[in-house]
Amino acid sequence: MSVLVNKNSRVIVQGFTGTEGTFHAGQMIEYGTNVVGGVTPGKGGSEHLGKPVFDTVKDAVTKTGADVTIIFVPPAFAADAIMEAADAGIKVIIAITEGIPVKDMMLAKKYIKSKNVTLVGPNCPGVITPGEAKVGIMPGFVFKKGTIGIVSKSGTLTYEAADQIVKAGLGITTAIGIGGDPIIGTPTKDAVEMLMNDPETEAIVMIGEIGGNYEPVAARWIKENGNKKPVVGFIAGQTAPAGRRMGHAGAIIGGAEDTAAAKMAIMRECGIHVVESPAEIGETMLKVLKKK
Repeated sequence: MSVLVNKNSRVIVQGFTGTEGTFHAGQMIEYGTNVVGGVTPGKGGSEHLGKPVFDTVKDAVTKTGADVTIIFVPPAFAADAIMEAADAGIKVIIAITEGIPVKDMMLAKKYIKSKNVTLVGPNCPGVITPGEAKVGIMPGFVFKKGTIGIVSKSGTLTYEAADQIVKAGLGITTAIGIGGDPIIGTPTKDAVEMLMNDPETEAIVMIGEIGGNYEPVAARWIKENGNKKPVVGFIAGQTAPAGRRMGHAGAIIGGAEDTAAAKMAIMRECGIHVVESPAEIGETMLKVLKKK
């Protein structure tokens, strides 16, 4: 099994004919993802990358049966694109766009609450189930199929963790890049919960960053639920000064639990195998699984 996306996912691309949409949709198709079309208002009825283009998400869903969308729409219009997808009956919305205004995301998140939809992102690398579907911007060749789930707030560290896992002779069920913005659709705890409930996922890599409380919330949930599967954790930003934003919009130390040291301490207390460097993820996971 897998979570969120698989070989049966019917994927559309919002912002299909733009530069980013074109490049990454091409990579997704090449990977073997079942891309069934795309949406660019005003270009409905045309064809792009050998796939049909629609004016609206509703048209695309009606004509193709799409159930997953990936969004490459510019920041000013991306929240509308998220709400349009939710309205059209899409089940999994993956928003890649960076720089969506916080106010827009507040409205979009509130709007989709009443819909039966999972939003991943924004400002994320996407989701990949190796060998089945790549719905995102990650380098597909790094990921190999296996039994380790990955949840990461950082895009590049998602790829690093996957590389470490594969080099250790293991593989990945699904990797979820949740995004680093202050307001995202799927916080760490929700993504971890999906993988905990996936029968094929044997263990989880959880990568966080300074800022916010997603990792402490996830760590406490893992402990409260009996540490059902081993988790290897890493927090980026260990040398970041307080009050300065580092990389992602959400990576800024505000409260006592926002620092890397505080998050790592909480994770350890909750039974997570915390590593000091991303270079230790693969070997630590191997040791943990051998003990298990």
